[in-house]
Amino acid sequence: MPLDASALSIGVGLSFAAVAVLAVWLALLQRSEAGLRRRLRGMLDESGTTGLDEVLADQAARIDALAARADGQDTLQRQLQTANRLALQRVGVIRFNPFQDRGGEQSFAIALLDHAGTGIVVSSLHGRTETRLFAKQITDGKSAITLSDEEQQAIRAALG
Repeated sequence: MPLDASALSIGVGLSFAAVAVLAVWLALLQRSEAGLRRRLRGMLDESGTTGLDEVLADQAARIDALAARADGQDTLQRQLQTANRLALQRVGVIRFNPFQDRGGEQSFAIALLDHAGTGIVVSSLHGRTETRLFAKQITDGKSAITLSDEEQQAIRAALG
């Protein structure tokens, strides 16, 4: 069966198109290969090694070292969290005037508590001729010793 000229020209056109697509694809592959070779050469030059096995062994050692450092950081973080719970974190201060006829609000109650509400409350009663200081232990926001209204307010301010 004879081929007519239009079928032949379509076939040749498709062949040229296929060759053009293959040529572009080949160029992209060569460019990609060149980039990979450049990266591999950079890795080899960086580590001073000559073989891929040595490069992989070096990278594995670096990963192991980083994993060990991460484990150390996790341990340190847990220690810091434990220590932080015991640090003074909550502070409440109330200033007041314990004597009706004298002003100035020089007296105060200050609560110094950790995360769990444990610590101390310190009160200062300032008078004309003397100043008295009181300290009371606080556990879970409460005291075994009777607290004044101002001390209770300082504790509530610290916990609030």
